[in-house]
Amino acid sequence: MDPQSAGDPRSTYDRIAAHFSKTREYAWPEVEAFLDGRTATRALDVGCGNGRHAEALAERADAVVGVDLSRELLREAVARARERGYHGTTSFVHGDAASLPIATDAVGLAVYVATIHHLPSREARTRSLDELARVLAPGGTALVSAWSTAHDRFDRAEGFDTTVDWTLPGGETVPRYYHIYSPEEFEADIADSSLDPVDVDVSSGNCYATVTARQPDYHG
Repeated sequence: MDPQSAGDPRSTYDRIAAHFSKTREYAWPEVEAFLDGRTATRALDVGCGNGRHAEALAERADAVVGVDLSRELLREAVARARERGYHGTTSFVHGDAASLPIATDAVGLAVYVATIHHLPSREARTRSLDELARVLAPGGTALVSAWSTAHDRFDRAEGFDTTVDWTLPGGETVPRYYHIYSPEEFEADIADSSLDPVDVDVSSGNCYATVTARQPDYHG
């Protein structure tokens, strides 16, 4: 299958949302490590899915917004927040990572985890990084992650497009589009965006970058 014909992420994740949510109970260790010792007035989870990382953010911020393209995943996130008691400080908004429905300089802490690799073009991916920079307040920090060629399941040196099937309980498979980043390509996209990398690393086969918004150069 041509990866680009796999369908848009919205319809794909609407279709698998309930089952997907059941398999995504806990925050990633890398996210927990990033959040350790960090707090903010307002925080953001881009590509929030079922809200597991929004829950972690809610422990460290006065208010949290989760954004996702899939309305069905947002329903899962709202239900989780109500069940676990953090719905009072957390809201979930339908939106695109490449055009965030968030005010400029609005958040001090953000995670953008396991989402950028679903955007179907480099233009959209880099635009989403610029959007993350736009919404970060001065001094704000974010964590960005993507699947990488460093993962054992991939035997490639350069980034590439592919599909990864999701298998529903009845055996039906739903193809999901992925752009698998090489670590070098991931660093290059961060560098070409309006973000400043603080730290870039590979962990468990994923690329991670701790970033801040690049501040304007007023010289000249």
